[in-house]
Amino acid sequence: MKLHANVFGEGTPLVILHGFLGMGDNWKTLAKKISEHGYQMHLIDQRNHGRSPHSDEFNYEILALDLLEYCKDRELNKIVLLGHSMGGKTAMLFAATYPDIIDKLIVADIGPKYYPLHHQDILDGLGSLDFEVLKSRGEVDKALELYVREVGVRMFLMKNLFWKEKGQLGLRINLESLIHNSSEIGVALPEKYIYSGDTLFLRGEKSNYIIEDDIVDIKRQFPQSKIKEISNSGHWLHAENPSEFLMTLLEFLKN
Repeated sequence: MKLHANVFGEGTPLVILHGFLGMGDNWKTLAKKISEHGYQMHLIDQRNHGRSPHSDEFNYEILALDLLEYCKDRELNKIVLLGHSMGGKTAMLFAATYPDIIDKLIVADIGPKYYPLHHQDILDGLGSLDFEVLKSRGEVDKALELYVREVGVRMFLMKNLFWKEKGQLGLRINLESLIHNSSEIGVALPEKYIYSGDTLFLRGEKSNYIIEDDIVDIKRQFPQSKIKEISNSGHWLHAENPSEFLMTLLEFLKN
């Protein structure tokens, strides 16, 4: 599958994998700052997201294969790989499966453990949108508010809106496939997968995605990993405290 990516900058290839219901462009502002330090940025849309192709198949093994194909097509023999949330799960599996391609691994606010499904309200809200009736972004926002109260989360979801044609809104994500395969999002990285290269886990101070009890398992599967906390941030740590996120990331990359 030919993944869509926004590529810019010059230097060491640094690939970013977004989270569930996101897209590469969510990272554009931060990626521009990273690129100034000698990195060629690859902001990938994973399958069924953004401008990448749609498919009925969706699991981490397939997402990792998509990334392998992308690296081969672009002749990327050694990359820095950064994944957030769902993208972090893809990144962990990819690094453990194809360690020779990875220079350094950064995982943002996700661990290798199993996570129970917790996106149901969001999926219900997106599934309820009737674009025959809803003709503006404001109307979509009001419809989503019945399911998703947090303004920030709604704004994030609405980045998936686009004009299919004049007067006709649609969603870039393959919602049907993502709903059908939603149980795949939280699956654990199997214990046999171990990556021994340089790894940084970043967790949000106010997030519960990585708790103290998880550190033993992280260290077992990623023995060379460091775990750093980003202050004043939750699960969207790169958006909530971008300056500290960038500083911590660059410190890891330069050492």
